[in-house]
Amino acid sequence: MSSNQLHIKRLARFTQSFYLWLSGVAIVFLVSISSAHEFSVVPYPEYNTLIAQTTGWTGADGAYSVPLSDKVTLWLYGDTWIGDIVDGKHSGGTIINNSIALQHGINPKTASLKFYWKTDSTGKPRAFFTPDDGLGWFWLQAGMKVNTKLYIFLSQIVSTQSDPNSIWNFKGVGTWLAEIENPTDDPMNWRIRQYKVPFGNFDGTSTYFFGAAVMQVGKYMYIYGCQDEPSQWIVGRNMILARVPANRLTEFRQWRFYNNGKWVSDSKQCSYLFNGIAPEYSVNYLPYLKKYVCVYTELGMSNRILMRTALKPYGSWSQPTTVYLCPEVSWNSTYFCYAAKAHPELSESMDELIITYVCNSFDFWQMVADSRIYFPRYIKLKFKN
Repeated sequence: MSSNQLHIKRLARFTQSFYLWLSGVAIVFLVSISSAHEFSVVPYPEYNTLIAQTTGWTGADGAYSVPLSDKVTLWLYGDTWIGDIVDGKHSGGTIINNSIALQHGINPKTASLKFYWKTDSTGKPRAFFTPDDGLGWFWLQAGMKVNTKLYIFLSQIVSTQSDPNSIWNFKGVGTWLAEIENPTDDPMNWRIRQYKVPFGNFDGTSTYFFGAAVMQVGKYMYIYGCQDEPSQWIVGRNMILARVPANRLTEFRQWRFYNNGKWVSDSKQCSYLFNGIAPEYSVNYLPYLKKYVCVYTELGMSNRILMRTALKPYGSWSQPTTVYLCPEVSWNSTYFCYAAKAHPELSESMDELIITYVCNSFDFWQMVADSRIYFPRYIKLKFKN
């Protein structure tokens, strides 16, 4: 994997100058999400301390979470540093395309994290998930436990190598769905089956895919995605939606796609729910609000973390509320933030919501030299009565 690929994941339609135009400074918010609810947001340094490692797993992006039980949370990471931190810098490490972790407990002062990745025959680290067809690599998307099985969406990526000096030398070519039969066992003993998801388009004309977020509501699994029209790149991607009976997730003939109030069988007929979504985000139902909440990074790459609410999984969605302005962008002119998501299973009370995001650098060597960045950072949102 080239060093350039690490910085620009899933963000190929944006430039550094456009991002810097969006940058700002961090503040603590007290804002209204509706006429009935306000909230405050503060950093959550106890979780940053929990995840900080100086040897082995020393950084990653992505950071989707899946509750496996009331006490155990699975973390899904993207490109991952394996090595050491010496004097605040990555030292003697390597980068693999994905990794996972199990968190036991939700209080960061008493919780534990154990990280997992695979190794090759020589002991060299390699990604936890690799494509069965041998093509490219996987970046991990959303996951969900259904009854006794675990399902994880996998975005299949290949290197284009059209210009070795370009920062845009990769592309998505498909989506897979991993089915884990025994998710309560040690991850190194998981029995994994991969299914090729037949829905999506990756030719660059009207790209769309599913698996950016996933949520079970009653008997249905709602699978959120992104549609990216090249002519719309300034205003961002569109949120799209599929659903399927939760116990038939791998029976792709059962999938239906939301089209202006109807569920249709043709994925190309998806209507978008709103514009400006990121390629990775979260959607969850919050009993405290009695609403569905979508958390994402503005346009996919920005210092702004946004939130929208809806009464139904398909909307209509509210206008976005700015949740937080990430302060790390002020540390260096090459820094940018992305990958914002909510993790309600970590909340210790009904009126809380834990959110993560990642800071990275357009300059690979700057990222290597600053171990304060390139791992999930945590913030805590607290709703007000």
